Amino acid sequence: MEARSILLLILISFSAIKVNGQYNFTKVDNWLNDHAPEMGGRVVLVVYKNGRVVYNHAVNDMNMRQKFVARMVARKQGKKADLDDYKSTSKVAIASCSKWLSAALVMTFVDEGKLKLSDTVGKYLPVLSRHGKGGITIGQCLSHQTGIKTPPLKESLEDMRQDNSMDDAIADIAALPMEGTPGKVFHYSNAGLQIAGAIIEKISGKNFETLFAERIARPLNMQHTDFGNAKVALPAGGAYSTPEDYLNFLTMIMNRGIFNGKRILSENSIAQMQENRITADVKIAYSPAEAGGLGYGYGEWVFDAHTVSSPGLFGSFPWIDKDKKYAAFMMTFYIKSDGRQQRYRELKQLVDEAVK
Repeated sequence: MEARSILLLILISFSAIKVNGQYNFTKVDNWLNDHAPEMGGRVVLVVYKNGRVVYNHAVNDMNMRQKFVARMVARKQGKKADLDDYKSTSKVAIASCSKWLSAALVMTFVDEGKLKLSDTVGKYLPVLSRHGKGGITIGQCLSHQTGIKTPPLKESLEDMRQDNSMDDAIADIAALPMEGTPGKVFHYSNAGLQIAGAIIEKISGKNFETLFAERIARPLNMQHTDFGNAKVALPAGGAYSTPEDYLNFLTMIMNRGIFNGKRILSENSIAQMQENRITADVKIAYSPAEAGGLGYGYGEWVFDAHTVSSPGLFGSFPWIDKDKKYAAFMMTFYIKSDGRQQRYRELKQLVDEAVK
């Protein structure tokens, strides 16, 4: 009996080696090891293809300075620094990766016919009409084409964190100046998704965090993803998640709205989100330097004809390659953004080679 058990273990191990050996991620391993020092000293990458996770690798090599910065950031947030090793279940702030999640949440209301992308925001938020912004559409909110001139991203988020309610946050946005005609100016900011978040709160009678939990997190088994418990939810940058959780979201998007056999979003909504809205007649008032030359849909960047993504301020990088049919999420936490787009492209190319 014991010999039979040993033989079974050997066969299982051999089978696992064969399955994992289908792809060669050696170059990806080396890239992560080489670049972890310039990405905060810790990084996790998970890759999903053919119905399963085919790669899950973490590098944990923080130097003394990076540990000091981690403690300082945590202290500023009123938390204890988590210096344990990163892994695929580690939960961190994902900054602008939140935008993809929030846009998907808004699109669930579009699918149900409770909202139209052509609806104007003044219909739901009269304060915006009183300040000349009522004609902005839901679609323009999701694509950063509101025409509103906003403060820099970090400053804007800090200002919103001081608000006591969603109404206060919208009142602040209403008071901002315009910099162009809605739909004709692209300005990557927090304003549009904040407006969209306020609207779905109004029409549902529920707060943003509850709506996200009910419509996205629970159906996708994202047990460790939320928008915190602040006085005002920040749809454009306030989410916390884990690589495993976010990968569930990505697989739903990759599978045209279906997760574990259940439809979460319509195929039409997925297509709408991935259509580049930065056309030739749209002026770019502000776009992050690391996003130079990219297109933008609803809550996500359009890298090329088959790649969509939504990177965050702290370096995390989720993406889907529709042609090669895989999804991936790299989680990091660092501020310095120099060379990020080049690193993203290098990493994606290596993963492309590994999964082909």
